[in-house]
Amino acid sequence: MNEEELLLLKLHLCGLDLKSEMQIANFLLTHESIPTKQELWSLLELSASKKEDLMTKLASRTLEQKLEKNLTQTKVLTILNSQYPEQLRESYRPPIVLFYQGDITLLERPLFGVVGARQSTHYAYEALKHLLPPVVKQKMALVSGLAKGVDGLAQRLTLEFSGKTVAVIGNGLDISYPNENKALQSQIGRSGLILSEYALGSPPLRYHFPMRNRIIAGLIKVLLVVEARHHSGSLITANLALQENREVLALPGRINDPLSQGCNELIAAGAKIVLTANDILEEMF
Repeated sequence: MNEEELLLLKLHLCGLDLKSEMQIANFLLTHESIPTKQELWSLLELSASKKEDLMTKLASRTLEQKLEKNLTQTKVLTILNSQYPEQLRESYRPPIVLFYQGDITLLERPLFGVVGARQSTHYAYEALKHLLPPVVKQKMALVSGLAKGVDGLAQRLTLEFSGKTVAVIGNGLDISYPNENKALQSQIGRSGLILSEYALGSPPLRYHFPMRNRIIAGLIKVLLVVEARHHSGSLITANLALQENREVLALPGRINDPLSQGCNELIAAGAKIVLTANDILEEMF
């Protein structure tokens, strides 16, 4: 990790907001040099008290310990690194720092997202079991959020079919959430890739998950929604994907099933209906 990336990591660990992180990253990308203290304060536009607070954090033993822990127990990818995916870099509010475990080269593959209801049914299982095998054979990587329900199901089946999967989580890499996916998270860490915007020890706070969803939307080329309620988190991810000009696909369901309401609404609004694996592959290639 070079000096510029180390600065971004330190500021990230100090809790700098994303907008300020982006301002620093843009300076580093443009000037290819560390900003002076005066330039730093000018870029951040902080009040006197917040400047003092940041200076205290940057010089603290706590930061040294966090830095050592995250550099020795996990791996770090910043927006300055050549391995950072270009599609994510060009997305709205890209993460400046990502912590990861596993094979970072999976981000070089065509990426296909799957999201859906946390209270998934057997229909989701049967549909994914039917759709995924031809897809994973194409050397793509499936991206999801390792959540309860459809997310974890899609990632578990991908591994069963000898495919590769990328999990984007809303907590530190040393924490499993939900706990029922602990073994799955460990397996993905060994044979796939786990990404997080949050440093080690960060709990799964509620607001982390909409932030995680924007990363999923930024990474992928195509998003498939499998079972979603009206106004669900999966539809938020679908809307984020649409804003990034990604293709959104939906699995149809019974008109009287609440878990299919969101998917049927997406189809009515113009999302492509998915009946076979070819419906997915046509959008990927």
